[in-house]
Amino acid sequence: MAKRRIAVLTSGGDAPGMNAAVRAVVRAGIYFGFDVYGVNRGYSGLIDDDIYKMNLRSVSNIIGLGGTMLRTSRSAEFATPAGIEKAAAVCRARNFDGVIVIGGDGSFRGALELSRAGVPCIGIPGTIDNDIACTEYTIGFDTAINTAVQMTDKIRDTTVSHDRCCVIEVMGRHCGDIAIQTALAVGAFAVLVPEIEIDFEKDIIEKMREADSKGKKHFIIVVAEGVGNTQEIAYRIRQETGFDTTVTILGYVQRGGAPTQRDRTVAGLMGYRAVELIKNGEDCRVVVMKNGAITDLEIGEALSMKRVFDRDKYKIARRLSI
Repeated sequence: MAKRRIAVLTSGGDAPGMNAAVRAVVRAGIYFGFDVYGVNRGYSGLIDDDIYKMNLRSVSNIIGLGGTMLRTSRSAEFATPAGIEKAAAVCRARNFDGVIVIGGDGSFRGALELSRAGVPCIGIPGTIDNDIACTEYTIGFDTAINTAVQMTDKIRDTTVSHDRCCVIEVMGRHCGDIAIQTALAVGAFAVLVPEIEIDFEKDIIEKMREADSKGKKHFIIVVAEGVGNTQEIAYRIRQETGFDTTVTILGYVQRGGAPTQRDRTVAGLMGYRAVELIKNGEDCRVVVMKNGAITDLEIGEALSMKRVFDRDKYKIARRLSI
């Protein structure tokens, strides 16, 4: 009897911990008796049949590496019905019993379409933004915020030395989780997130003037990239307060580096759960964290959920920044 086969791919933006998840899928798959195949460059590699068989040694020593050994991409072709069918045909030709997709919401939509085309798929949430509504945690988030905190701590040293205001832009196009967690951890003077509209004059300018009158001469303001033009924000602060105001955009440094203990552990648990689901004949599921436990949901249900921003955490950050 032929051995069952599964494939694993990483899609969308890379995130620290993706390698740990790939390792878990490969090791768990082999433990449960599967042949395991790696797909290079996400859905593009699936369409192009850029696939190779993996073994225990294929994933040796990758648990602590950033990025993804399978590489990743965003495939315009896979967004078309013809591309989806081409990928499904490759999966059928290779007799895959399932495909495990590590990525964000866009990757899960691709997995849903592939499942509808007859290829069983399981999703694992991997994105630094922590912006997937169905899970309270995504692989890569902890590493990203720790990187942002470390960089901000270093920037604070020169900010204090020169009596400056530094506006620090972190990633998070539609999600302010990195910004709010960083702001709380570094004691930022203010934090701007896309989920909450502020009165800039009252909440930033007047607040800075009041703090200045009480002797505060340096300021850290954390801004999520989705809020607006960070340079314009800094210019307005400079013009209205007179403080020397600089901008630091952390950018892709937040995506790189060795994953933290939390990201490695969660990746291992989620990767193992994904293989178990395929072993048990499950299809069209996404592995999630709920109340600190690893569980799973139907992908369509997961994608329909609306993300809720933690407004209490935002309020606390503001009240601690007096």
